[in-house]
Amino acid sequence: MARPRRIVLIRHGESEGNLDDSVYERVPDHALRLTETGRRQAKEAGERLRATFGDERVSVYVSPYRRTHQTLRLLDLDPSRTRVREEPRLREQDWGNWQDREDVRKQKAYRDAYGHFFYRFAQGESGADVYDRVDAFLESLWRSFQDPAHPPNVLLVTHGLTMRLFCMRWLHWTVAEFESLSNPGNGETRSLLLGSDGRYHLDRPFERWCTPEPYGLTG
Repeated sequence: MARPRRIVLIRHGESEGNLDDSVYERVPDHALRLTETGRRQAKEAGERLRATFGDERVSVYVSPYRRTHQTLRLLDLDPSRTRVREEPRLREQDWGNWQDREDVRKQKAYRDAYGHFFYRFAQGESGADVYDRVDAFLESLWRSFQDPAHPPNVLLVTHGLTMRLFCMRWLHWTVAEFESLSNPGNGETRSLLLGSDGRYHLDRPFERWCTPEPYGLTG
């Protein structure tokens, strides 16, 4: 099995929705574009990633949203060393279709009180739903490592919540641990690095906004 040396996750650059949530009333979530700040964030991230990957090959999976595709393009990775696949299972948490801004704000407040993992948006998804599709993607990803010619690097161009849930599944975090962590900033990365012990380790932690309060022994 040709396990990659690193699995890098990157959150898209700042989008129109990150800057002004009223845009959701006019533009579908999947169609939102990067702002100028988001474009700059993606270019700066590209400089760091190109230095990290060097001359090595990279297997890229990108969420099907416009802002993630724009982010990937602005990373400016060498196409001769990069294999790109669109992966719908890495999309953002579904919040419903055309969104009423005040209703979404109320639902976000309910989610904060109820819990980000279990709260399901009306006509949308819960964090648990996203976890399930991330789990299915992870199984597909693991099978790809059977190829002895698999690239030594994997890059996932995705969204903040999806990044946290991917790491939760990979590193076997509890729900309480997941709930205590914040999303990374726009254009930020986290990397799972293969250690000498044969296990993957996160290069740096997610910011913690509260102390986990587990229900039982698994905490």
